[in-house]
Amino acid sequence: MATAGGGGRVGNVKGTSSREGTAKSAVAEQISQAVQSTSNLLHLMQQSSPSQTQLMKLPKNLLAKTPTIKNTGQMLELMPRVISSLDAHIDSGLQSVPHLKTVTQLLENMESCQLSSLSQAQLTQVESQQANQHPEIGSPP
Repeated sequence: MATAGGGGRVGNVKGTSSREGTAKSAVAEQISQAVQSTSNLLHLMQQSSPSQTQLMKLPKNLLAKTPTIKNTGQMLELMPRVISSLDAHIDSGLQSVPHLKTVTQLLENMESCQLSSLSQAQLTQVESQQANQHPEIGSPP
């Protein structure tokens, strides 16, 4: 299976990680600024708008939602690694399928051998009981 992202990455991992960290912090800062700007705009609209009842339906304090937005961003950052890890586990599982088939076949063979030896033992026991119940003519009782 092909893994999501990171397929052909070779080279300076530390530099790449540093650039990704810088980009992520820049995006987080932009999100925070956008939330702040939106909150300020909502406050201005509430103060000057004649349709304040509709504005009241909007979140009371958008800034209170900032931690949730940041947590969502962090979760989204983790998703590629989670997907890659799941992909690796699926690949590993698929590679072990032939081994599972072999184990299943061995268990079936063992079960078959045990059943045939049990049925052979039962057949011998039944023959022995029948021989004891019907002694042949001419044999001493």
